Amino acid sequence: MPRATNGPATLARRKKVLKKARGYFGNKSRLFRYAKDAVDRAEVYAYRDRRKKKSEFRQLWIVRINAACRQQGINYSRFMRGMKAAGIEMDRKQLSELAIHDEAAFSALVEKAKEANAA
Repeated sequence: MPRATNGPATLARRKKVLKKARGYFGNKSRLFRYAKDAVDRAEVYAYRDRRKKKSEFRQLWIVRINAACRQQGINYSRFMRGMKAAGIEMDRKQLSELAIHDEAAFSALVEKAKEANAA
């Protein structure tokens, strides 16, 4: 007796893959065999890029902080060294938000970092 290929579990698995493949071009969105390969590849990229996103945001925050620091007459590396010497522990995301939205508070941090560098 031949094996049944249209059981509920098989159909559910096919349906799940084809749902994930919606919007793909050509056979990759319509045929299970091609959709399965495309979805597998997409999930590999998604896994990689979730980790990559973290470093990209950190780079963005560093660029923002550096631009704000240079307006205050100090560069990024001296500012961060001064922050560490002054014992101020703020992450780069918070510093970036301060630099953009609250220039007075950021200026105060820059002055503390300059004093800590001088000492």
